[in-house]
Amino acid sequence: MFDFQRKNQYDFGLISADDDRDIEVQQLKRESRQGIWSESLKLLRDVFLIIVVFILFGVFVAQPVVVEGTSMLPQLHDGERLLVNKLIYYKFQSVSWGHLERGDIVVFWYPDDPEKSYVKRVIGLPGESVEIRNGRVHIDGQELNESYLDTEHNKSLPTFPPQKVKPHHYFVMGDNRDNSSDSRYWGLVPEKYIYGKAFFRYWQPSNIGFLQHGKYNIEPQKETDDYRAESDEENINSNR
Repeated sequence: MFDFQRKNQYDFGLISADDDRDIEVQQLKRESRQGIWSESLKLLRDVFLIIVVFILFGVFVAQPVVVEGTSMLPQLHDGERLLVNKLIYYKFQSVSWGHLERGDIVVFWYPDDPEKSYVKRVIGLPGESVEIRNGRVHIDGQELNESYLDTEHNKSLPTFPPQKVKPHHYFVMGDNRDNSSDSRYWGLVPEKYIYGKAFFRYWQPSNIGFLQHGKYNIEPQKETDDYRAESDEENINSNR
């Protein structure tokens, strides 16, 4: 009638971790905390890597700049935002974006005050002679066609004597010739002062797009280094 042996009996169906070492015991609170910390660390890692990539991109590839002033009208307007290509440092001659060409819009440190940055267009290349006659540019005596200019910003038509462009220097001018401080007044820009050439406008929204590069009727001269390399190659070939 009375079950006096009940206290000595064991319940069946109870499972203990000690019964089977393969049983995984989960403590939900601790697992939850560990999961949050793990995901937080992964997020911080990803954010850090993204920041590093952006820093490297800005140092070696491209950089945003702001246009100040009106010296590049009608191509560029005050307050517009541009991306400049910094790969010109590496002088990849096989591609246009890897080196400087006539017509490139470049950003550089002003030679008379390197704390200031200017944006102008490359007109004269190393080894060329640049002369302005009645507002028209002549390269080595031949008139340069500049389709990007307009008469509204080019009414003064000044004349400047010929200037020889030294090696590793460039003659630059603003498209707004009536209101531009450029190589006509303060001289050439050393190549080392040019830190990028503008290629894309991302602000204002109405003008988003790639910048216009000038098309010219004058082929650029080869630089002295190119002539030397070509001559050396000819000598090598003649010795074979």
